[in-house]
Amino acid sequence: MTRNISKFILRLFGWKYIGEIPENKKAVILAAPHTSNWDFIWGKLCLVSIGIPTAILMKKEMFIFPFSYLLKYWGVIPVNRSRKSNLVDTMAEEFNSRQELYIVLSPEGTRKANSEWKKGFYYIAHKAQVPLFLAKIDYKNKTLEAGETYYTSGDYDNDIKYIKSYYKDSNPKYPNFFKL
Repeated sequence: MTRNISKFILRLFGWKYIGEIPENKKAVILAAPHTSNWDFIWGKLCLVSIGIPTAILMKKEMFIFPFSYLLKYWGVIPVNRSRKSNLVDTMAEEFNSRQELYIVLSPEGTRKANSEWKKGFYYIAHKAQVPLFLAKIDYKNKTLEAGETYYTSGDYDNDIKYIKSYYKDSNPKYPNFFKL
């Protein structure tokens, strides 16, 4: 039922999914560009519509009543960014303890312009030995695209050049906020 409702909402607003449904049962879905809160809504609707159960990390400050109930229902995991913790190890353990897990992360770590992407997504995927699914949102064409499956090599500098090149032709909601 939820899948059909999500498909209906996407069609109603003119959005469509492009790409294959991933075969892997575990992955870090790298969602970019992230320039608006709408990215989360369209992305979540898309993932639900194609049957991919996801977890998303979000700053704990977003968990305010009444939205906190909806966020928890949608699989959002609150993260305390005010204190140091080993999120990479925690998430790698989470991947190892489950049969199926998709974590959606925004590499920019913010909706504002930020050419210095956070590295956590990379190290979580590498440590957990799961692939990155390169996914992007395109507001100009109203598409949500699943690109290729990318396995990290351990050479962050080399890998990030390739990963960023996938997003070079992106059409974010607010183009001034997306920097590579």
